[in-house]
Amino acid sequence: MKDITITAQRQKIELCTLLACFVIANLVNLYAILSHDAPLSEMYTSLGYILVLTAVVYALWTILRIIYYGTKKLILRK
Repeated sequence: MKDITITAQRQKIELCTLLACFVIANLVNLYAILSHDAPLSEMYTSLGYILVLTAVVYALWTILRIIYYGTKKLILRK
């Protein structure tokens, strides 16, 4: 089998993307807390939900990137 190498630059990009997804999930949680007049301690107690939302946002972003680059590659091929 052919070895696949992931460069350090690609790892940094993916970590920054994951961090951005985590920030987005936290902002969504903060908006929900403020709009429902819940105590700010919910930011800590709902950390599990934030991590799940982070994974969902990251997965959606990955799917969008696959669609974009796949379409781009198909267009350039023809």
